[in-house]
Amino acid sequence: MTGRWTNRVGTWHTFFTRAMMHDDEVTIADHFQAANYSTGMFGKWHLGDHYPYRPQDRGFDEVFCLQGGATGVTADYWDNDLYDDHLMHNGQLTKTEGYITDVIFDSAQNYIKQQVSEQKPFFAYIATNAPHKPWICPPSYAAKYPDLPKHAAAFCGMITNIDDHVGNLRQTLRDLGVSHNTIFIYTTDNGTVNPGKFHANMRGKKGSAYEGGHRVPLMLHWPAGGYSSHHKVTELAHVVDVLPTLLDLCQIPPQPSQPVDGNSLVELFSPHHERKVDWENRIVVSDSQRIQIPRKWKDSSVMQGRWRLINGKELYHIGNDPSQETDIAAQHPELVKELSQWYDQWWAELEPTFDRISEIRLGGEHASETTLTCLQWLDFYPPWNQGKIRTGPPEPKQPTDKTFEGYLAVNVLEGGTYQLDVRRWPRESGLKIRDGVAPLKPLPGCMPSYSYAVGKPLDITAATMKIDGKDLATKPVTDEDLAISFTVELTKGSHKLSPYFTRQLKDGATDRTLGCYYIDVKHLPQ
Repeated sequence: MTGRWTNRVGTWHTFFTRAMMHDDEVTIADHFQAANYSTGMFGKWHLGDHYPYRPQDRGFDEVFCLQGGATGVTADYWDNDLYDDHLMHNGQLTKTEGYITDVIFDSAQNYIKQQVSEQKPFFAYIATNAPHKPWICPPSYAAKYPDLPKHAAAFCGMITNIDDHVGNLRQTLRDLGVSHNTIFIYTTDNGTVNPGKFHANMRGKKGSAYEGGHRVPLMLHWPAGGYSSHHKVTELAHVVDVLPTLLDLCQIPPQPSQPVDGNSLVELFSPHHERKVDWENRIVVSDSQRIQIPRKWKDSSVMQGRWRLINGKELYHIGNDPSQETDIAAQHPELVKELSQWYDQWWAELEPTFDRISEIRLGGEHASETTLTCLQWLDFYPPWNQGKIRTGPPEPKQPTDKTFEGYLAVNVLEGGTYQLDVRRWPRESGLKIRDGVAPLKPLPGCMPSYSYAVGKPLDITAATMKIDGKDLATKPVTDEDLAISFTVELTKGSHKLSPYFTRQLKDGATDRTLGCYYIDVKHLPQ
């Protein structure tokens, strides 16, 4: 989205607020929008569900997306399971019909057809949820793989469904008469989660520092620009290069912003281009942090040409050893030192930004009403999918397990009176705080969704509103309560919201606390 290192822009995890890209970043959609392109995004948005982090706040004119970044996560619409789901269309919750990948591509195609009919240049970003878990696909696609186990057949069926849609989309561009002058890019976001099937003999899978965790394809086609015959780029490229490449190809001047970390790849697309970048000696990095504050050398690959320095210790040459089986660090101490020194400088530059928190806004024109979820807790590991919401927290094993100590980082844009309704279940579920709930039935021939879990009733006795480390009020919870409502005065600026439930446990203790999973916030008029 930015052409900048993910660790620089605040998005190195999928919760702890670390999925919310800093609000002052300039996105690829901002650049194209400023150049009078129509901009649309369809599918998976994993950079924030609240103002000012939503796609409509980041340069996109048309938005049709999931909440929370994946189907069935805590912030997604309750009981979404890839069929007939509720998605967000330009900020409004919308019920869809059919399989989610079909819905995403259909909405993108309709958008493209409208732009072509109005003779508008367009930028369309289509990000599928598939093949992310849960592995669910139309039965006809799973049936294409009768010799595979059910979960693997669904996984492969999801991919084949994407393949068909990519082909249909390209045919639509041809039918509309715009394929010749449309830049079409296909890429993915990480290595497979299913290395037991075809994986090009790469080591590792999604999340790994080894090649199988982060090496992905990128294909570009643009006949009008001269890119319509096969040309293989062998130099090392990085996802940060996509933004400067597209701006270069479309001759769009960048909007004023922070410097990008990527380079335009255009000079690699033809042997006749002058080389301005020393590609062979260029160093880039990929890491998988997935913790609240990044840790140096965690799951990291420092890359130069064919060289890979893994976690600051192991060295491989993937030209000679593509499966990264033989560590040759001892044979090349000077190269290990060079790559380590580059990483040290890179880390020193980025480390001061790691404590910056992307705060959720409350109040004002765009956030007078909003729903907060435990997915963005800080200092406390959240239940990140709806299966974990259903099962509730495990019984404490030690006295130290009893207390919720997390918080939500918010920034109040307008001081005043706010109503905060705290819930265990999301409002759309219709469930009461102390209720249990039956599991969803698994769809035929597929892995069960996250909602294939029994919702355990919890003996919650009270709710407490805690803000900025202080308990402000406590109210009892009864069997009939859907939510407990608190009215509080919030001053303008940063606050920490930590509302919690008190629950009765088997040992009779009543001081065990549970963070409130969902909070509906409303700014009340004077």
